[in-house]
Amino acid sequence: MKIFDPHIHMTSRTTDDYQAMAAAGIAAIIEPAFWLGQPRTNVGSFIDYFNSLIGFERFRASQFGIQHFCTIGLNPREANNPALADDVLALMPRYLEKDGVVAIGEIGFDDQTDAEESVLLRQLEMARQFDLPVLIHTPHRDKKQGTARTIELVRRSGLPEGRVLIDHNNEETLPVVLASGCWAGHSIYPHTKMDEGRMADLVKKYGADRIVINSAADWGISDPLKVPKTVVAMRDAGIDEATISRIVWDNPVAFFGQTGRLELAAPATEPIDLSRKHEGNTLLRGETTLGTR
Repeated sequence: MKIFDPHIHMTSRTTDDYQAMAAAGIAAIIEPAFWLGQPRTNVGSFIDYFNSLIGFERFRASQFGIQHFCTIGLNPREANNPALADDVLALMPRYLEKDGVVAIGEIGFDDQTDAEESVLLRQLEMARQFDLPVLIHTPHRDKKQGTARTIELVRRSGLPEGRVLIDHNNEETLPVVLASGCWAGHSIYPHTKMDEGRMADLVKKYGADRIVINSAADWGISDPLKVPKTVVAMRDAGIDEATISRIVWDNPVAFFGQTGRLELAAPATEPIDLSRKHEGNTLLRGETTLGTR
């Protein structure tokens, strides 16, 4: 089964992860801009980071037969530094029209401060201006309250709810998101957020409409194979192949493709050329071979 992981932070992962993902059927991914584990101190670090998302990381994925897209945004953890936030928001338009950028994100709430609300609203307005969907992060604390507040701000912004994917849902927030008209994302994690069995139960209860799943794998304890593992769990739960395919391919393509920015390539038929270079560098360290899937 062809799989799309619409939220994974490959900057933090290894080439072994890319190889395992390709072998498991992952053909396309979206890498949202996110927090790196400690605060960035100046806008220059965002310039380098955004450049890597549209440049080297896209190239690195292609060397394993995986098509890489990204989203650009200011994470809520960094929205509470007003001077830096202003500089990053002024920088973002430079990147929102670049090839491979399919949405604004991941944005939203962390501590649910006034500063975070202001930055969220400004990025929702930017999405309107650039005709882009948005990927919104729900807070780890007071998640249900933060989800309701997020939906309220989406409505205040005037951005169509169908252009909004609210991520990191659980049993408590999913019905709230589905009732709003927004799309609902679920991050499948080893120990927190959502696991494979619980996700299969939610699909059996709510169906596949406007539901997507992802691994959100990053520098923390996470697993870039959680989407294919959830496919297995859904099969074991008796969910039909058409429903599974809709969740792991059709739905992310429909959501991120609604503005025409998601350009999916036909599967490669020739062996991958590992001698290809990006800015003078290849991924090769000694001799190796890798063919297409």
